[in-house]
Amino acid sequence: MKKRASFFIALRYLWCRAHEGGRYLRGAATGIAVSLIPIIVTLIVADGMITGIIDRYLEFGTGHIQIFDPSGNVEDQAELIKNIKGVRGVWPERKGMGVIAGKTGKTGVTVRATEPSFWEYSDSAKFLKIKDGVPAPQTDRDIVLGEALALNIGVNVGDTVRLMTVRTADNGNIIPRTASFTVRGIISCGYNELDALWCITSWEGGKRVLSAEQSTSSLLVKINNPYKYADSFIWDLYMELGGGFNIYTWKDLLRSQYSSYESTRQMLLFIMALIVIVAAVNVSSATSMLVLERQKDIAILKISGSNIKGIADIFLWGSFLTGLFGSIIGISFGLLIGININFLIRSLEKFLSFFSHLFRGGDVRILDPGFYLETIPIIIDWNAVFLIGFFAVVCSILASLIPAIRAGKLKPMELLRKT
Repeated sequence: MKKRASFFIALRYLWCRAHEGGRYLRGAATGIAVSLIPIIVTLIVADGMITGIIDRYLEFGTGHIQIFDPSGNVEDQAELIKNIKGVRGVWPERKGMGVIAGKTGKTGVTVRATEPSFWEYSDSAKFLKIKDGVPAPQTDRDIVLGEALALNIGVNVGDTVRLMTVRTADNGNIIPRTASFTVRGIISCGYNELDALWCITSWEGGKRVLSAEQSTSSLLVKINNPYKYADSFIWDLYMELGGGFNIYTWKDLLRSQYSSYESTRQMLLFIMALIVIVAAVNVSSATSMLVLERQKDIAILKISGSNIKGIADIFLWGSFLTGLFGSIIGISFGLLIGININFLIRSLEKFLSFFSHLFRGGDVRILDPGFYLETIPIIIDWNAVFLIGFFAVVCSILASLIPAIRAGKLKPMELLRKT
């Protein structure tokens, strides 16, 4: 039997009437489709979360590359690095710890001193939300706070806060240092864990409150396509700067965090893949039931000269089409839900909050902004989507292999006696 004939017979079985056996293959295709919807949604949400969080760390936290000079004079190298091909920006930063006091409380903070242009940079601005005031301090008496921090200590734009840091005296003793600042802005990058402790001063303001002994100074470098070229770009920097500098990519600085995200993503996809395998097993059951329903057809084909392989091919094509149509439908619905996931989450939160208020409860938040992004970026990894669909089809074929071969080995005379 020609493969073309086997294909069209299998296609007919898929779309035949329910009582003729078509219900089995269509039911198995539905099971595969339903199993693929959550794996596609999980893939989109996980990739969006990971990319969104890492992008914010790259733009506001570690930069793409950090350069440390043991002498502490990193700003002297900024102009030299700006001239290297592929560099998009260079900013000196001094970072230390302190305690900030406002109207209603005080708390520990991460003091970051850099130039205003770092916070106004175009690639960073798309992630930065200015809740009030300006995005960056302009004088050495200005300060900009993260949204959660400002709420915690009860201050608004225009209020005065006291910032306490420490310095090392000539005799080695640790001496507290207190300075007053005026809040000029309240900002958020959309990821509370990153900006909850932000206490931002100008470069000159940072020098005033952060001693060299109790803080670290570095150059934050941003380059073209840091995901692809960060590792190779280090060598260009070493060639230009020479020895004596410590240079780290964002992958070095975020290695444990990035690995944790990736491990979680892989585990989620693995669990979802098990669901697909279970759904594919239903194809085996559907093929076995279809063989029982079509025994008369098998007998006629065998008498007409079809061999074992020709009969088996019919049911293998049937499992292939079952997996293919199930994958197309499941992936399509998964993509539709994934693309609109933010709207669906917001709608569900409003729906649940309505009933919560009826029982004197509070607002319901499905994604706690303290741990997740406020809005999930929509990232579709088409290679992964294709592999998931391919995996589902292959599982369907493998699951039906045994019943298809058994169908080819059935003896026509016995089948005709049964029918």
